[in-house]
Parts: sequence; structure tokens; C-alpha cells
Amino acid sequence: MGCWQRRVVGKAEQLDKGAHPRFIVTSLSSRRYKAQKLYEKLYGARGDRENRIKEQQLTLFAARTSTQKMHSNQIRLYFSSIASVLLHALRRRGLTDTKMAKAQCNTIRLRLLKIGANIRIIVRKVWVSFSERYPFKNIFLQAFAHILKIPIRV
Repeated sequence: MGCWQRRVVGKAEQLDKGAHPRFIVTSLSSRRYKAQKLYEKLYGARGDRENRIKEQQLTLFAARTSTQKMHSNQIRLYFSSIASVLLHALRRRGLTDTKMAKAQCNTIRLRLLKIGANIRIIVRKVWVSFSERYPFKNIFLQAFAHILKIPIRV
């Protein structure tokens, strides 16, 4: 039986809830990959990517491929992927400088998109009437204002 060289990189944090130690075991060379770069750039990015996949499966229903026809499942996955791209673009371009700038897709979906509003379309105008008690109206309007500033390319 053979074995290979491995090293352990740890990160210790003290949070309000208590100690939060984390460790990774890797075979990547310590000369080539310093501990901080390895943890933050490689493994952190991998963890973030895994979170985006989980977010798409759970929040944007990418895992809902329960029909027996491949085309039906494929179109559902397309819709989920398009929703993911749109929500990430909304966060990046519309929610900058707001309290929801780092919000997850489900938070954006529930607070800004899945809301009750009265919508009237009159010739060239769209009127959106929120409830007086809609708690995220200001963030919605800020996001809308940011989106209006995006130049349209034809």
C-alpha cells in the first residue's frame, strides 16, 4: 500500500456563537500553495461554487426534474438556469448599495419578486402599486432605479 504526502490547513475563528474551527486536508504542495491562498482562493471558491449549485437546486428548483420525458426536464433546468443568471445579475447590478447587496437568491425572490402588487399597463407606462405595508419598497425602488441606469445595447 502506498501513501502520499498530505498537509492540514486550519482556520480558527471566534464568533459570537463560539469557536468556529475549520480544516482542509490537501496533497497540494506547500511551496506552490501558501496556506492562506489555498484556503481562501481555492477551497473557498470551491465552497462558494457548491453553495451556488445548492442554491439553484433548492431555491430555483433545478432538482425538480420528475417527469419521464427528457425534454420536459431539460426545459425546467433551462428555466432554473435562466432564473439563476437573472437573479445574480439583479444582485450585482440592481442591489448594489442596498441592504440586500449580498442577499441569497431565495431572499431576493421572496422579498422583491414574490410580492403582492397591483400592476396596470397604460399605453407606454407601467404602474406598480404596492401595499402601504410592503417592508421592502425602498429597496425595490432603489434596485429599479439602478436597473434604469444600465445602458441598453442593441
